[in-house]
Amino acid sequence: MGLRERKKEKTRLAILDAALDLFLEQGYEMTTVEQIAGSVEISARTFFRYFTGKEHVVLWFHDHSEEVLTEALLHRPDDEPPFTSLLQALRVMMREFNDATPDDTERFMKMQRLIESNPALAGRSIARGVETERRLAVEVARRQGLDPAVHQLPHMVVAYAMATVRVGFECPRPKITSMGEMFDRVEAALTLAERSFRPGWDLAG
Repeated sequence: MGLRERKKEKTRLAILDAALDLFLEQGYEMTTVEQIAGSVEISARTFFRYFTGKEHVVLWFHDHSEEVLTEALLHRPDDEPPFTSLLQALRVMMREFNDATPDDTERFMKMQRLIESNPALAGRSIARGVETERRLAVEVARRQGLDPAVHQLPHMVVAYAMATVRVGFECPRPKITSMGEMFDRVEAALTLAERSFRPGWDLAG
């Protein structure tokens, strides 16, 4: 990363940190873009060079994760079974989480707290997840030579894979307190999903 890119990354993270702190301190709805920009001594115009709006800040990790996941899927062999390709791409995404710095971990936890405490943001997060699944289904369909508007298989593959990740996040229910713990739980769910496709395998075993 060059000097210019490092400076841009530093500014982006400063905006992200300031916004999350303000959202948690005074509420998402009560916080303005102008307040966020002012807290890091930039203009609102500069803010919009990095984020499209407040919602983009909150869902930044989701958008970044989708980019990593999509890129990883594009690099899987075309003749690989679609479910295998998607699980391996998900592992690439999860490794990035596992390699996160302590500051990244703190940012992620703040975003989770914010989304969980705000029903409107929770709903938007779910909607964004649906959009991601549709885009992934298009890529899975392309790899299989299928039309996603006609065939159910690409959608089923994506739905099962993403449900596996959700199980890793949510089950057992105790709150995740670190990226390493999240990585371990999702990896266990991905491994269980792989095993479920082996004939005669006892899922309870």
